[in-house]
Amino acid sequence: MKLKDVLAAKGSRVVTVSAKSSVADAIRTMHAQKVGAVLVPDAEACPVGIFTERDVVRLLADGERDLERLAVESRMTCSIVIGRLAMSVDEALGLMTERRFRHLPVIEEGKLLGLVSIGDLVKISLEETAQEAQALRAYIQS
Repeated sequence: MKLKDVLAAKGSRVVTVSAKSSVADAIRTMHAQKVGAVLVPDAEACPVGIFTERDVVRLLADGERDLERLAVESRMTCSIVIGRLAMSVDEALGLMTERRFRHLPVIEEGKLLGLVSIGDLVKISLEETAQEAQALRAYIQS
């Protein structure tokens, strides 16, 4: 299965915030939208950063307390790893596990098409495995 199939199943909704938004606003947005990450787009809607729950934990661990005044751009992750529509779920899972991140923007020809989480990919993998097991059981019983 490819990331194209994952996005077809889950949809292409991506929650974004401005680089100038406060960290507090980004946290409120993540909470309201029930997501673990927000992308930070440039003027052409191409992501230039990502801000995640892990970034919040790091901020608090560093002793940062004034989240209303702190801009997202100062604490977002700028070196974003991206996925492509043709990337397999296994390849994406391997990349995310190896590089230790949980959200992968899917971009094709400079256009943001969606965001997949490691949870999305694990869910798809488990469904595939269950279908394969069911097919094997049916084959053995026939």
